[in-house]
Amino acid sequence: MAASGGTRAIVAALLANAGIAIAKFIGWLITGSSSMLAEAVHSVADTSNQGLLLLGGRTARRAATAVHPFGYGRDRYFYSFVVALLLFTLGSVFALYEGIHKLESHEPLTSPIVAVVILVVAIGLETFSFRTAIVESRPLKGDGTWWQFIRQAKVPELPVVLLEDLGALVGLILALFGVGLTVLTGDAVWDAIGTICIGVLLGVIAIILIIEMKSLLIGEGAAPQVLSDIVSALESGDVQRVIHIKTQYLGPEEMLVAAKIALAPGLPLEGVASEIDAAEARVRERVPDARIIYLEPDLDRAALTG
Repeated sequence: MAASGGTRAIVAALLANAGIAIAKFIGWLITGSSSMLAEAVHSVADTSNQGLLLLGGRTARRAATAVHPFGYGRDRYFYSFVVALLLFTLGSVFALYEGIHKLESHEPLTSPIVAVVILVVAIGLETFSFRTAIVESRPLKGDGTWWQFIRQAKVPELPVVLLEDLGALVGLILALFGVGLTVLTGDAVWDAIGTICIGVLLGVIAIILIIEMKSLLIGEGAAPQVLSDIVSALESGDVQRVIHIKTQYLGPEEMLVAAKIALAPGLPLEGVASEIDAAEARVRERVPDARIIYLEPDLDRAALTG
């Protein structure tokens, strides 16, 4: 569900951004608006980003090899990190440069009504893309806030598309604000200010994504509630307690679980093996993402000496 939902959101964003980018470039050629040019480059960056997300989803499905025995699930994190870098360089830095340049040159706009029409249509298309991302993300979000979803989600594509679409919508409103005030006042400085605001907005979003994707790339463990479920599933039958446990996501839907478990004293070898198999089955039933499980049997020496 997460993978298919992410793909639908990515495809919707890709199609919307590709069409919007063409329209914005046409608008920039006609009007000379720096806000329109910044938004056009932003849309090109977003379109490229969606292509990279689709590529990451495809390469992550490769089978494990001797060199990468745990598979390629983190490819999705890597490409999402590259997306954040592209959003910062192509989107934010270019918009800031163009806005400062326009602020210094005071170049007037021509046929600004064309820019207004294109921006209004683009807002409609981006709203559709943003709504698709929200619909696909809501089942994974659960009862938490959207900010918690962005911070805690292990599926990278949906938070990336959500923030990109949000940035695109707000950026379009800022561009409309800049062009509109330029038309009303006759002063092109407002178009430049709108462009600079777009650059700052994209920079903030890119930095948030860079921080989150870096954390996933390094390796995140299970959330407290998920970890509690794993421990609860392990501590049953002849497993007296979990001595210690470590978890790490190898991909959005694949978790590694390694734990030392205290078994009841006196179990024969066959009983130890049977209890480990049963414990693994209980964990996978409770937490399906726990696909790779290593359990080390031991005795509860603290209880024995106590």
